Amino acid sequence: MRRAIFPGTFDPFTIGHYSVVKRALTFMDEVVIGIGINENKRTYFPIEKRVEMIQDLYKDEPRVIIKPYSSLTIDFATSVDAKFIVRGIRTVKDFEYEETIADINRQLAGIETILLFTEPELTSVSSTIVRELLQYNKDISCFIPKGMKI
Repeated sequence: MRRAIFPGTFDPFTIGHYSVVKRALTFMDEVVIGIGINENKRTYFPIEKRVEMIQDLYKDEPRVIIKPYSSLTIDFATSVDAKFIVRGIRTVKDFEYEETIADINRQLAGIETILLFTEPELTSVSSTIVRELLQYNKDISCFIPKGMKI
């Protein structure tokens, strides 16, 4: 079975994240969305709410599993028996960062990283921008997956 993790904070889960999962499912049997818990990162939504929102979104897709984690990403991947990490990249800066992390992950755990380039129409969508819009009570419905309950 080809299982990948898709790690991130997902605060909140955007249409860009949704696109990565949808595309990963075309070549993976299963995708585990790993919601990272980072005590040093201030989040808008508590971990329980992020898990609930994403689980609700994928309730009818058995090939998607949602799990929170607070370890190194490679340790999380090993714990769920994933041999791949899927990441979405929007910019050259993202690519450079992800390339470095992918090299380290491969050296430490033999886990391969698959980078999916963001679809051009989604390159401006980021959780950071969506969080800021939420803080100012703006409508974010065009930036989150249809049917996702915030």
